[in-house]
Amino acid sequence: MNPEFVYLASTSPRRRELLNQIGVSHRVLTVSVPEQRRPNEAPETFVVRTALAKARAGWSLLAPGQRAPVLGADTAVVLDDRVLGKPRGRDDALAMLRELSGRTHRVMTAVALIDGDEHSRLSVSKVRWRELSDSECLAYWRSGEPRDKAGAYGIQGLGAVFVEHLEGSYSGVMGLPLFETAQLLRLAGVEILVLTDE
Repeated sequence: MNPEFVYLASTSPRRRELLNQIGVSHRVLTVSVPEQRRPNEAPETFVVRTALAKARAGWSLLAPGQRAPVLGADTAVVLDDRVLGKPRGRDDALAMLRELSGRTHRVMTAVALIDGDEHSRLSVSKVRWRELSDSECLAYWRSGEPRDKAGAYGIQGLGAVFVEHLEGSYSGVMGLPLFETAQLLRLAGVEILVLTDE
């Protein structure tokens, strides 16, 4: 099986951009999946479960004749053992930014692929922020960038200036770890540009 394209069960422009970056043709599926952590559920389990749920939801939308691999992904910003989701508003975002200030947090992104079989991978990165002033937090909120992002920031935008150190996957922090995604796509027979010395 050599699919000509994959379905992406996400409307995230960042995930689309990352698939384009590695030359993967894709079509978007809009799915609605609850992103609610269960009591005592480990953050790692939560993001893998949610990514699989998104991929399954996308797969269920396809008629047998339309089927191609479906990718789902989920990202969580984890401070200590707490998952910081998308902010509910200004005050929530400012509280998250103050909590992240001067500390190290983890960004967990799970990617799942369904092509009849189910596969998943997890990327975990550590991100250390410099100290932020209250005025910086407020200015960042006013930029509009934190509104739809886990942990109230985007590393690919203005939020990059807060990052003092990153250990792990930059694309994973953006929302789609390309190393793990490429592993899954190869399992499904999706061709990805590979540079060789031939």
